[in-house]
Amino acid sequence: MGLFGKQDHVFIVPLGGLGEIGKNMTAIEHNKEIIVIDAGLMFPDEDMLGIDLVIPDITYLLENKDRVKGIILTHGHEDHIGALPYVLKQLNVPIYGTKLTLGLAKVKFEEHGMAKSVTMHCVKAGDQIKLGSFAIEFIHVNHSIAGVVALAIHTSIGTILHTADFKFDHTPVDGKTTDFRKLAELGENEVLALLSDSTNVEREGYTRSEKDLAQTFEELFMQAEGRILVATFASNIHRIQQIVNTAFRHDRKVAFIGRSMVNVVSIARELGYLQIPEGVLIDIDEVDRYPVDKIALITTGSQGEPMSALSRMATSDHRKINIIPGDTVIISASAIPGNEKFVARTINHLFKQGARVIYESVSGIHVSGHASQEELKLMLNLTKPKYFIPVHGEYRHLVQHAKLATDVGVESENVIIAEIGDVIEISKQKIRIAGKVPSGKVFVDGLGVGDVGNIVLRDRKQLSQDGILIVVVTMDKNTGQIVAGPDIVSRGFVYVRESEALIEEAKAKVKVALENCSETDDWSTMKAEIREVLSKHLYDKTKRRPMILPIIMEV
Repeated sequence: MGLFGKQDHVFIVPLGGLGEIGKNMTAIEHNKEIIVIDAGLMFPDEDMLGIDLVIPDITYLLENKDRVKGIILTHGHEDHIGALPYVLKQLNVPIYGTKLTLGLAKVKFEEHGMAKSVTMHCVKAGDQIKLGSFAIEFIHVNHSIAGVVALAIHTSIGTILHTADFKFDHTPVDGKTTDFRKLAELGENEVLALLSDSTNVEREGYTRSEKDLAQTFEELFMQAEGRILVATFASNIHRIQQIVNTAFRHDRKVAFIGRSMVNVVSIARELGYLQIPEGVLIDIDEVDRYPVDKIALITTGSQGEPMSALSRMATSDHRKINIIPGDTVIISASAIPGNEKFVARTINHLFKQGARVIYESVSGIHVSGHASQEELKLMLNLTKPKYFIPVHGEYRHLVQHAKLATDVGVESENVIIAEIGDVIEISKQKIRIAGKVPSGKVFVDGLGVGDVGNIVLRDRKQLSQDGILIVVVTMDKNTGQIVAGPDIVSRGFVYVRESEALIEEAKAKVKVALENCSETDDWSTMKAEIREVLSKHLYDKTKRRPMILPIIMEV
């Protein structure tokens, strides 16, 4: 169904990442050809009961699969590459990314048994590739993971610049600063439209440098008398490098704990992103062979995830490592919105085990990977875009970022606050929202992708809140008389033996309901009558609304 075939227009279609943090995906269409930027996932909200992951709805891409030229990845965070296996099973297109990004993606493909079927092209900052009528330039930017690239997408009507997730770090751990020169050069030649990261738009000033943490780690390692455990994001290679460097200076051996941590570290070392001095790394099984003041453990679990290594250690449930009094636990991450309770619970358990716990709200042991207000203004001033589209943020972030853009001189009519599914039409003369395509959330539950929808989630919610009541009746198909029952089974509503009077009343109500339906042999009518009568009766008696499931059998 393509959008519009006008050659003097570019169409930008956000399929995720606007009005939400996560599942980032953007389609760009020009000359009837489409490229896709990122394919991320989102972790479920508390009310998405039983759901494992949330991925973007790619109906629009599937309807136009012959015109999709490829997927370009900005970096290797889950909210940018996590949906790739699910997308590529339906959309057979090549993917492009830096070494680390593709290394992390490859692990996902191997888990899904599809590593051999995916075409991967490795690129690096400074490269330029041609995809149909698009010329795509990769620009180095700083973030909380290595190998991040902003994208300059050159079209016949102008350049679209996608910043990726970024901050301006003047002292990055790997020494590679953002390519200011290239951004300024693009600005001099006019950027038609800028899509910029809005995550930290509420923070004034500048985001601290990753290197600022070096001194903090140094002081904490000097003070610690027992073991040191540092929990951080597995993907934050530069943070891990700083912890390893500090451990080396303090003559501590390092062991990595947690499946994702071990996997990412292995990939990062193999690809040259992480250097560990000879003799520093030990296996987790060797930890007990060394004095406690010679050990530093780097672990997953900074978000308090119940099954993560740190959470298991905090509750004495880890197979190999237990927290012992005198341990110093450093949680080098801020809680992602929604995870605060999990993090607080883990910190409480760690204190109970006798550990000294250092965490962000009392120590400044974490720095963000996203640009604050002054850096966002700098990006706007360097690139001087004609049109501005804030991306990667909740709706309030987009609105505030739009205001920043007008503050630095972008015309207000040239700023678009979009929602997922909007078709943003850009020409040299104007920018507007020109339509809508299918978009939204697709739920991954176990092996099922998209087979759980809002109706199933509504049922799960009702079951979790008020339980279920199953009514079983056997009827004579000739006479319509009740032969057996009604029997009532309750799960999560009341315990039958302790509520015999209530259950007996319910049975009597069912009999009356069936007698009222004696003139009909339509089962759906009978079931509806049972539901209605029972629902009203139970609510009057208990103020609860269990799911009522009538089962009528004929003999």
